[in-house]
Amino acid sequence: MICDRIWRNATLMTMADGLGLVPLGMVAARDGRIVYAGPEADAPAFSSAETVDCEGRFISPGLIDCHTHIVHAGDRANEFAMRLHGATYEEIARAGGGIVSTMKATRAASEVELLASAQRRVAALVAEGVTTIEVKSGYGLTLDDEMKMLRVARALGPAAEVTVCTTLLGAHAVPPEYVGLSDAYIDLVCGAMIPAAAQAGLADAVDAFCEGIGFSPEQVERVFAAALAHGLPVKLHAEQLSHLSGATLAARHGALSADHLEHATRADIAAMAQAGTVATLLPGAYYFMRETHRPPVEWLREAGVPIAIATDCNPGTSPLTSILLAANMGATLFGLTVEECLRGVTVHAARAIGLSGEVGKLAAGHACDLAIWDIGDPAELVCRIGFNPLYKRVRHGR
Repeated sequence: MICDRIWRNATLMTMADGLGLVPLGMVAARDGRIVYAGPEADAPAFSSAETVDCEGRFISPGLIDCHTHIVHAGDRANEFAMRLHGATYEEIARAGGGIVSTMKATRAASEVELLASAQRRVAALVAEGVTTIEVKSGYGLTLDDEMKMLRVARALGPAAEVTVCTTLLGAHAVPPEYVGLSDAYIDLVCGAMIPAAAQAGLADAVDAFCEGIGFSPEQVERVFAAALAHGLPVKLHAEQLSHLSGATLAARHGALSADHLEHATRADIAAMAQAGTVATLLPGAYYFMRETHRPPVEWLREAGVPIAIATDCNPGTSPLTSILLAANMGATLFGLTVEECLRGVTVHAARAIGLSGEVGKLAAGHACDLAIWDIGDPAELVCRIGFNPLYKRVRHGR
């Protein structure tokens, strides 16, 4: 069998079943795709242009950050100081801070400026073995500015050598010009933003913020109906600050994921399990906002809901650009196991962005996106803080 490159003498974490550990394993790639991943002793005979001896290192799929707001301008460090003095997220938002603060800076920034700032944040993720990221809009809140953000997100892929999935998050907040007119703003999202993003091929999914300071379930339902009518799958910021049954709403519309979920109920989780909706947990936001109401991990386990973990990289509530630290937080703050954390940033993260057949596993037919690690045990990827054991990152077989 002819292939372009072979990586041998490695312990594989295939993620096929649990971590799918394969000692003395080998990965072979052709045209950017895996053609074999398994025990070296069972491999067919290969003719390869290059063979890499991994010298006993571990190989995992390239890591996936499946929930980010990485394209934005400005920062909100002042709000961090306000929270240290006791201000709540809602109080900051209602005082003109929060999402609207970032909106103003993002509207004022050019595409060149947005791309340059986002590239620096993406570089930190790439340095930890990330090969795929999801990038949301949601800081423009006009048709032109949301499209601007999505164009920048698309440009990040080739610029940073990472696979980017884009999500239209026009229903992120009510912009100042629509205060008291939230239904009219949803008209804009449904009647202009979603059709434009779909026609231009700039969005892979549509998201919304279902919350008291965001949008009601009824408004989100309209957004979902418009998205699905234009062939775009949906996902939802749900049950972060309160319970509005957003996760159940998301599941009813076959959402790829429901994210945050601190206040999700058993009924929400049962609906997600039935629909196959992934639970994306965002421990960076929980940590940064000093929350105390943990997502119901035990209920998710009991129901068999896949759990993904992401950075939620954003300027106000999770300025986090380390997927490894997000995994550590998932374990230390939410009680996830090492296996759950590592599957949460690979196979389940892929499912949360609709790419379960493309990335997230070491399996024949998948993209040859690899992270090669200088570790002696997979637990090192979760337990160590502020240490990056990445030896080499491989994307599309290179």
